[in-house]
Amino acid sequence: MAKDLPAKRYWIVGASEGLGRALAEALDARGASLILSARSEDRLKDLASGLRDATVVPIDVTDPESVSNAAKNAGEFDGFIYSVGAYEPMKSTEWDGDAARMMVATNITGCLNVLGEVVPRFVGTNRGHIALIGSLSGFRGLPGAVGYGLSKAAVMHTAENLRIDLSKTDILVQRMNPGFIKTRLTEKNEFNMPQLMEPDEAAAHVLKAIDKRVFSYSFPKPFSLMFTVGQHLPISWFHGLFKGMV
Repeated sequence: MAKDLPAKRYWIVGASEGLGRALAEALDARGASLILSARSEDRLKDLASGLRDATVVPIDVTDPESVSNAAKNAGEFDGFIYSVGAYEPMKSTEWDGDAARMMVATNITGCLNVLGEVVPRFVGTNRGHIALIGSLSGFRGLPGAVGYGLSKAAVMHTAENLRIDLSKTDILVQRMNPGFIKTRLTEKNEFNMPQLMEPDEAAAHVLKAIDKRVFSYSFPKPFSLMFTVGQHLPISWFHGLFKGMV
């Protein structure tokens, strides 16, 4: 028998595609009510039409006014998942300033914009569930990951800040750090992606982490061990694992 979810109504930001969309379907199957947010209203409506109890609230996470309006339109909720992941592969030798700024604005600033609406609300009621989707790329610097790696590292670090600051409340804070997920974003990669997951497989991992109530959960194994263990290796050893990609 499935364990009860830590929240009854989840606001999923980044629900239109990939992992966010698969999480909406998985949480719906577990009985949760949902608020679905992303920029693409049409994609959200298509998703909501197949779910039991889902409300569509478009959002542009890079626009504070849009975030504020979306938070008001979302109504009451006690769970929040930030599954936004803007991505452009970029090497330092092929610098693209617009792409780097876009990833930072979406993945970091966007996350902080929405948390600014969510955290005070949860603190005020002394309850809630916050789940931030990080990435294995956030553990250490990788080839071709300028912008994305640092943005996901910042999200993961933010989860650590929230965990300690909210440790004396009844708010559950978690971060989930996936490897490669088959989406329109990873289709941009021109290298082999070990243990590439379908979105529904990745969503099952996130639900497993939620059920375990662990703070940090990296997947899939054994691929994730290269990063969770690798963060403790000398940087020259760790980077030696990626010589063929440089």
